[in-house]
Amino acid sequence: MEPTVYFVIPCYNEEAVLPETCRRFTEKLSAMEQAGLIGKTSRILFVDDGSKDKTWELISQFNRENPWVEGVKLAHNRGHQNALLCGLMSAMPRCDAAISMDADLQDDIDALDQFVQKFREGCDVVYGVRNKRDTDTWFKRTTAEGFYKVMKLLGVDVVFNHADYRLMSKRALEGLSEYREVNLFLRGIVPLIGYRSDY
Repeated sequence: MEPTVYFVIPCYNEEAVLPETCRRFTEKLSAMEQAGLIGKTSRILFVDDGSKDKTWELISQFNRENPWVEGVKLAHNRGHQNALLCGLMSAMPRCDAAISMDADLQDDIDALDQFVQKFREGCDVVYGVRNKRDTDTWFKRTTAEGFYKVMKLLGVDVVFNHADYRLMSKRALEGLSEYREVNLFLRGIVPLIGYRSDY
């Protein structure tokens, strides 16, 4: 039986990109379902992090018109990590796995098939890792590399060149739910959960 996969997308003032994001995800999920990678109960879960624009109105409209789309609205802006955690915890009781990614489509949507394939092969966590930074400016590339080096020096087990593009199985999500961190840094918490992982 095909797994139920939730695609969790935190949104903050994403009115300009959301229609294209929804269109691209709908096409991708439909293709994945037809290929037998995911089940019919899979969903796109947009999490509105207290946006001040028409993000929630768009999510509500997508939900009425598109059977793939669900939404969660936070009462006010809590920040990306809290919105992401809220979406993951909302998805956890209803999914076999959840994939988190940003609304701006900078993550490679075509890699979703590989995430699900690795999950079906037994991985509980699959990290989306950038294989090159050719399009980054010198400043961005240097500060990003510096960030990972500083985190490693501080003893944080963080995956190099990984943001929040990852798959987590229901079991891994349940492990994440046991953490009671206030100042969230999911990139540092997820590797501590354990279980089989891949990139």
